[in-house]
Amino acid sequence: MNPGTLGAGRAGAIAIFIGAAALEVFGDALIRKGMRGSGLAVIAVGFAVLGSYGIVVNLLDLDFSRMLGAYVGIFAVVSVLIGRVVFQDRIPTSTWAGLAVILAGSLVIHFGRGS
Repeated sequence: MNPGTLGAGRAGAIAIFIGAAALEVFGDALIRKGMRGSGLAVIAVGFAVLGSYGIVVNLLDLDFSRMLGAYVGIFAVVSVLIGRVVFQDRIPTSTWAGLAVILAGSLVIHFGRGS
């Protein structure tokens, strides 16, 4: 284990990925809200929240490409769910289908064997 990283098990890694995805999505949402009338303070908070996702996602001691391959799938799920629950977005069938493709790709990257 490297300094500054966590040796989390599978459940811990998933929890870290979900936390990182929530920070990324909410940070972006705050920036969006700030740019649409809530002002610079909201943008600044969004910037800090969004930036903190990078620290959280890198707490795991995984290969960078493998880590981000797994993270992208979780980020996509969290993004769609937050859009649905928080912003009351109507999620079309094509988005759910695309989400399934992203998750399949994420699984291939994460569990695939190198050459």
